[in-house]
Amino acid sequence: MDKNQEYEYGGLLINGFAMLFFTFILIPVLIILCIIEGGEENLLLSAGGTAVLSILFIFGCVGYFTQEPNEARVMIFFGKYKGTCRRVGYFWMNPFMTRRKLSLRMRNMDIEPIKVNDKIGNPVLIGMVLVWRIKDTYRAVFDIDSASLGATGTGVSSAALEKFVRIQSDAALREVTGHYAYDESDGNSEELTLRDGGSEINELLERKINDRLAMAGMEVVEARLNYLAYAPEIAAVMLRRQQATAIISAREKIVEGAVSMVDMALKRIEADGVVKLDEEKKATMVSNLLVVLCADEPAQPVLNAGN
Repeated sequence: MDKNQEYEYGGLLINGFAMLFFTFILIPVLIILCIIEGGEENLLLSAGGTAVLSILFIFGCVGYFTQEPNEARVMIFFGKYKGTCRRVGYFWMNPFMTRRKLSLRMRNMDIEPIKVNDKIGNPVLIGMVLVWRIKDTYRAVFDIDSASLGATGTGVSSAALEKFVRIQSDAALREVTGHYAYDESDGNSEELTLRDGGSEINELLERKINDRLAMAGMEVVEARLNYLAYAPEIAAVMLRRQQATAIISAREKIVEGAVSMVDMALKRIEADGVVKLDEEKKATMVSNLLVVLCADEPAQPVLNAGN
């Protein structure tokens, strides 16, 4: 077997309720029988049998364990990996077997916003939330050095796993952010941006994080951005830029509508024969209508009271 691949534990695993009868009923009865049958005449046999049965009783008491759904135990026998037990229930096994418990349940993690430069160099604050779980118990236990991540003691540590996920997710988030701009630049509406990317950005982020966590036997079920903003030092400037862009866009719509309305008015006047206008008067009328239609405030008309 490849040392980097886990497999199901196939060793001795006995139903715990059956072993309760053996440990707490059968062995005590045998000890009592040894004492009664041996007596003073066979003191050596009585003491020897009692000692052996007492040792079996002690060993029998320490081999029990209970396992719930979405839990696993990595079995190690004197330093050798023997497999991963995923069976659910109450069991007894060899008390010399080391059992390292792991939770296979999904875990939620909120990555605090970090400051990163986007594709065009603007500093942005970006954060995300992700759901992850352990996929390969062998890698999670044996390929991560918990001590280097601040964990104490031996074996796998949930705090160490979470710290590993947080560090790798932070690195993946920085990488993805550097490939996209925060918002559209130079009027390029076809460019994918962090603000408008949505599901595409989240899918890329999830894939990048999974590539990094695969080495440690973990996988990301879901990753998505939950915070995105310009850094404080440029937020005010970028806000004015967004406001200017919005004003220009609104002006374009207003002018487009005004020209359409002026054209419609001139054609309607000519078609209905309301008045005959020469080119100079048409130009004056167009100018007046555009002023009225494009003004920010209601126009104050000046009535011609002449002849």
